[in-house]
Amino acid sequence: MKLIVPVENLNDYIGKDIGHSDWFLIDQDRINKFAAVTIDHQFIHVDEEQAKNGPFGATIAHGFLTLSMLTYLTESCGLIPENSVMGINYGFDKVRFLMPLKVNNRIRARVKPISAIERNPGQWLMKSEVTVEIENEEKPALVCEWLALVFTK
Repeated sequence: MKLIVPVENLNDYIGKDIGHSDWFLIDQDRINKFAAVTIDHQFIHVDEEQAKNGPFGATIAHGFLTLSMLTYLTESCGLIPENSVMGINYGFDKVRFLMPLKVNNRIRARVKPISAIERNPGQWLMKSEVTVEIENEEKPALVCEWLALVFTK
């Protein structure tokens, strides 16, 4: 669930799990297209036959593909200051890839705000812990601390 709250209430949500996105399928076509864009054609990603005999038993998504899905996945489950006009990716303090994401598995993002700091008037540095869960797996695909700079009017 996306939460849009007055700036004076942002800290009420720090450290709380505010929800998760819907499940999203990562199929071979998406993996292949990501490989084409990034020019990363390692067999564990794109060669289904060779990957069957590899360490994971199937092709796996690129870690950076999983990471790049955060923008879409968190669209429905973030903490947003009221009267926001724009948000930009400010980077990551930490990213850990914990579990390979095998082809044809579904993922979702779970968000927990870590901090909300007004750096300048109307500019909020939002830091969130984002966990990308894999359906029916105990370990997540990745966990990160993601920074966004949000501009309010």
